[in-house]
Amino acid sequence: MMRKKSISASKASLVLFLCQMISALEVPLDLSQPPTITQQSPKDYIVDPRENIVIQCEAKGKPPPSFSWTRNGTHFDIDKDAQVTMKPNSGTLVINIMNGGKAEAYEGVYQCTARNERGAAISNNIVIRPSRSPLWTKEKLEPNQVREGDSLVLHCRPPVGLPPPIIFWMDNAFQRLPQSERVSQGLNGDLYFSNVQPEDTREDYICYARFNHTQTIQQKQPISVKVFSMDSLNDTIAANLSDTDIYGAKPVTERQPVLLTPTGSTSTKVELRGNVLLLECIAAGLPTPVIRWIKEGGELPANRTFFENFKKTLKIIDVSEADSGNYKCIARNILGSAHHVISVTVKAAPYWITAPRNLVLSPGEDGTLICRANGNPKPNISWLANGVPIAIAPEDPSRKVDGDTIIFSHVQERSSAVYQCNASNEYGYLLANAFVNVLAEPPRILTSANKLYQVISDSPALLDCAYFGSPKPEIEWFKGVKGSILRGNEYIFHDNGTLEIPVAQKDSTGTYTCVARNELGKIQNEVQLEVKDPTMIIKQPEYKVVQRYGQVSFECIIKHDSTLLPAVIWLKDNDELPDDERFLVGKDNLTIMNVTDRDDGTYTCIVNTTLDSVSASAVLTVVARPNPPFDLELTGQLERSVELSWIPGDENNSPITNFVIEYEDGLHEPGVWHYQTEVPGTQTTVQLKLSPYVNYSFRVIAVNEIGRSQPSEPSEQYLTKSANPDENPSNVQGIGSEPDNLVITWESLKGFQSNGPGLQYKVSWRQKDVDDEWTSVIVANVSKYIVSGTPTFVPYEIKVQALNDLGYAPEPSEVIGHSGEDLPMVAPGNVQVHVVNSTLAKVHWDPVPLKTVRGHLQGYKVYYWKVQSLSRRSRRHVEKKILTFRGNKTFGMLPGLEPYSSYKLNVRVVNGKGEGPASPDKVFKTPEGVPSSPSFLKITNPTLDSLTLEWGSPTHPNGVLTSYILKFQPINNTHELGPLVEIRIPANESSLILKNLNYSTRYKFYFNAQTSVGSGSQITEEAVTIMDEGKMAMASRQVDIATQGWFIGLMCAVALLILILLIVCFIRRNKGGKYPVKEKEDAHADPEIQPMKEDDGTFGEYSDAEDHKPLKKGSRTPSDRTVKKEDSDDSLVDYGEGVNGQFNEDGSFIGQYSGKKEKEPAEGNESSEAPSPVNAMNSFV
Repeated sequence: MMRKKSISASKASLVLFLCQMISALEVPLDLSQPPTITQQSPKDYIVDPRENIVIQCEAKGKPPPSFSWTRNGTHFDIDKDAQVTMKPNSGTLVINIMNGGKAEAYEGVYQCTARNERGAAISNNIVIRPSRSPLWTKEKLEPNQVREGDSLVLHCRPPVGLPPPIIFWMDNAFQRLPQSERVSQGLNGDLYFSNVQPEDTREDYICYARFNHTQTIQQKQPISVKVFSMDSLNDTIAANLSDTDIYGAKPVTERQPVLLTPTGSTSTKVELRGNVLLLECIAAGLPTPVIRWIKEGGELPANRTFFENFKKTLKIIDVSEADSGNYKCIARNILGSAHHVISVTVKAAPYWITAPRNLVLSPGEDGTLICRANGNPKPNISWLANGVPIAIAPEDPSRKVDGDTIIFSHVQERSSAVYQCNASNEYGYLLANAFVNVLAEPPRILTSANKLYQVISDSPALLDCAYFGSPKPEIEWFKGVKGSILRGNEYIFHDNGTLEIPVAQKDSTGTYTCVARNELGKIQNEVQLEVKDPTMIIKQPEYKVVQRYGQVSFECIIKHDSTLLPAVIWLKDNDELPDDERFLVGKDNLTIMNVTDRDDGTYTCIVNTTLDSVSASAVLTVVARPNPPFDLELTGQLERSVELSWIPGDENNSPITNFVIEYEDGLHEPGVWHYQTEVPGTQTTVQLKLSPYVNYSFRVIAVNEIGRSQPSEPSEQYLTKSANPDENPSNVQGIGSEPDNLVITWESLKGFQSNGPGLQYKVSWRQKDVDDEWTSVIVANVSKYIVSGTPTFVPYEIKVQALNDLGYAPEPSEVIGHSGEDLPMVAPGNVQVHVVNSTLAKVHWDPVPLKTVRGHLQGYKVYYWKVQSLSRRSRRHVEKKILTFRGNKTFGMLPGLEPYSSYKLNVRVVNGKGEGPASPDKVFKTPEGVPSSPSFLKITNPTLDSLTLEWGSPTHPNGVLTSYILKFQPINNTHELGPLVEIRIPANESSLILKNLNYSTRYKFYFNAQTSVGSGSQITEEAVTIMDEGKMAMASRQVDIATQGWFIGLMCAVALLILILLIVCFIRRNKGGKYPVKEKEDAHADPEIQPMKEDDGTFGEYSDAEDHKPLKKGSRTPSDRTVKKEDSDDSLVDYGEGVNGQFNEDGSFIGQYSGKKEKEPAEGNESSEAPSPVNAMNSFV
């Protein structure tokens, strides 16, 4: 939130000038004028009797006035009293009390008169009274003995002081007595009890009276109060009466309200206008009554009505005649109500409507003094002239009195005087001085010449032109040196000469001239106005929520006029920032480190310049986990329930969402806290269910969005009475561990579930559908009992009942258990196998009779294993596989079988004890399947037109191999595939020589095996036939040219020639001659540094083939049977291992091969030019 303060220079000036407008024209002090009272003591002046009395009276005038005093209506001669002095050049009296004077001797009504040759002004009647703080009178106070529930009033009756004392009640330890709706202090200082309770018993009810004027406190003797409860009162009566007497005090009875103050049904109250109206109603009753206020026939005034003292006091501030009327207070409780009506009348001491103002006239002018006042009753208006009632004052032909107005006509200098208007009624008076000063003066301007005014744009500009003259001058304003007179709605011309520009803009800047003229002369004055840009906060601080111990920052970025220097101040809650190094004030921000709860509040950024002030505020909310609840109290204790109440701790600015209640069982698990329940955060009481025989303690944890509070302090302990168990053990089971026993188990009751001491269990069992009677045994606090000698796996009815020293729990429910299991007796029969395909079979069996299972049927297990492969007669290690089929299932599927194999299986039944005997082994065979891929494929012995292929048989033939299928196709230099050739090879072959192939051609091969079922997966390889020898020799010659002798000799001759030319050029240049060697060198460059052309077979630019990737042996062809372009290249490195090869002089490679790679044709099995033989050879390295 951002606000612009109203304390800017322009606005402050506006207030000042408006005040000047209302007041009369000020007469400069260098001109003759009657006296004016400038300062005086208050009408009702209570003084401290221990200090000197100072009665103020200051006045101004020309000539300076002299002063005199009256006391109680007669002249007070200060020269005759040594204790009284008057200050020099002042009318203020100082009465010396500290040197032996008595303040009481100077009580009275004082009035000051200030007089000069032009008139006399008088002060108000000042009543001097010394303050008094008398002691309490001695009195004998009897103890107050009162019955519980009755009302009580403790009277204070303070001594009468001046001014009246402030009353409050405390105890001997100077601690204020707590007050509430039930106990409160009245306006008269008495202490009222609507109903007394036993806790009100005490012997130190002390009333104190504080006299602020003398800074003293008086105390009443302590008052004793003893409250008798009904139980103690009955005991007292019983001790004093015989057994035959009928006695017994009535229990505390509820009573309907009765008003303690005010008494009766009606009362009256008179209050003066402008004062505070206080109305009070205090009622007795049980339960404590609640007070409500209404105004009959109207509404209580909004914004001026307040309720105090627990709504027992109605307070209306700044009352007026409209607040008169009947006010009703209503006291109500559940039994009824009582009411009282207070008739309020608002009277009024006199107050001004129009106070008389000083009048400055020139000789021959006319004027009026007006004195109008109001009040209730209406005040009487009377006039005085120079302190004398006007009826007996010297006559002045120029004046005429007409009620509240004096009319002056054709005044002369002798008409100058001071007139007093007195407005009075029974509640007070008003006295005002106003002079008539007759002067003849040319205009004068009192404002300084060339005064500079600076204002903020869009705010009012007030240019002062304080003036004086008699007759009153006329004022005109001009802008600029030669500007025209200012007129129009954009300017306001005030009577005191001020020029107001309501909304000053940048173009309002300039020089303004004020001209004052009357019939006696003319004068002018210039002032300067500068309009500045307003100061603005363009980035205001924002509302922040931060966790305790975090960090927060508020921004405050400003924009201001370049000629103004802003000062930025940060406040916290409208006060200075704490003197703490955690607060870091930057240029545009405020940062708070390690935030604590004390940092919570409103932070305000204030930017001040000499002309304006802006501010913006933001609230910082520090949140944290709530403080733990406190004051835990247990009430309404019953055998199975209790009410827990608590007082929430501080929520730390994050509302409490819920309370968690935990309990401790000090009897069974001391120190261990258990969850009991939780309630919403608005609830502070809860009814808790209890278990017998538990020593309870409770604690409460508050929860908000930040987290959980620390646990509260534990409540008092509460031990519940013992009782029969309410419940029996849970999870009762009967499961035998051996074929001839029954193990009965259960979950034991927890400590607090036992409901009493001596917890035991009654265990009962009988064989289902066999035994009629139960067999029972009582065991200690255990959780297992074993019954021996039972038949194998028969059902039993079981029940477990809890009991303690006080009796049994309710009858338990029965559960069915079984005695111990034994291994199944028989195997499944009629096992059948149906082969679905080469890898899947389905097995069937007949279920075994349930009686032979001798336990809980869990399912069947199928054991199966491969005996041998039908394609290979060699046996291998037998690995049995097991499949389990749950429940009473009689079939199952056997996946993952190997084709063309012989298998065996058997089936067994399973119960909780284990597996039964196996069924006879069942043999079955799987049919043939497609084979796996050949184990390997190698390509060797490349020649110009043939390749040799070798392969291994499939690892898993999955049947009888019928043949192999070989497919191949050439690949050209653009990685395009040629025609596909297919060859069928007998199954007993393991190698093949392919003939009639193209030389220096790459081929891709696809190879797979077949059974009668179909073809298996294939394996792929690539290989290249070798290059023609003639082509290889040509490549060798191209490489060896650099080693020929003729070539070396030629290069040496060229180098020698160039050297000679350089020497000649150097010699000629030194001699001053010129020889165009450079031009010739440019025209005929050295052939040694020129690359040889690629097309003539000579050397060209060298290239590096390391960026080509070699073809990897055994790479697979993509599924679309295409070869990626980067997989084929004719460079040497592409088909080798990345090592530079060498040939000797017979045509083998002896240097790094480099040459232009010819692009292969797009189609066809042969390239237009045979690739390098090195490529072909390195393909098989």
